Amino acid sequence: MDVSVVVPLFNEEESIELLYRSITDAVADVLPDYEIIFVDDGSSDDTFELAEQLAGQNPRLKVLKFRRNYGQTPAMAAGIDHARGEIIVTMDGDLQNDPRDIPELVGKIKEGFDIVVGWRFNRQDKLITRKIPSKIANWLIGKVTGVPIKDNGCSLKAYRADTIKHVPLYNEMHRFIPAMASIAGPRIAEIKVRHHSRQFGDSKYGLSRVYKVLLDLM
Repeated sequence: MDVSVVVPLFNEEESIELLYRSITDAVADVLPDYEIIFVDDGSSDDTFELAEQLAGQNPRLKVLKFRRNYGQTPAMAAGIDHARGEIIVTMDGDLQNDPRDIPELVGKIKEGFDIVVGWRFNRQDKLITRKIPSKIANWLIGKVTGVPIKDNGCSLKAYRADTIKHVPLYNEMHRFIPAMASIAGPRIAEIKVRHHSRQFGDSKYGLSRVYKVLLDLM
């Protein structure tokens, strides 16, 4: 298996079919040996049922389900644990990340990098509740860890499987993966990626996430 695309999902019934189509359209022709792993993080809507229907149409799609909501990092970790690809791509399930960026991320890994981080250079989010807290968090993470990443919070990243599978993931630690993996001396690249306004539902992020980031930094 060449590439695994891991997507945590929580109450994304309105976006899941479009998300699935967008991923397959982006990778099917350029990354023929791929799989998609949807991880339902205890959704209270029909996300899991819709994901199962899609998986019935395409054996490349695998679906995992948590009995309750554990959070994005545990869901991402479960998908990574089940991934068979030599390269693992992670992304959000709310259509704000753009699957069309996946081939470029994978291409950078194939150039010799171990981790490729997406940078939402034209971020389509609210200033007070998302952009400013993100800038503060990125600055703090860089200061504390010594790994200067412009956009730690961007879930759209690519990893060599043998790099990411050795990184412990819990709480909100997915945003610290480049810093945590840096102990082993991986080659890290950062590329500009697209970012879209949220089309469906409500954001799962807010100012409380900054507090959680601060706790994880301690």
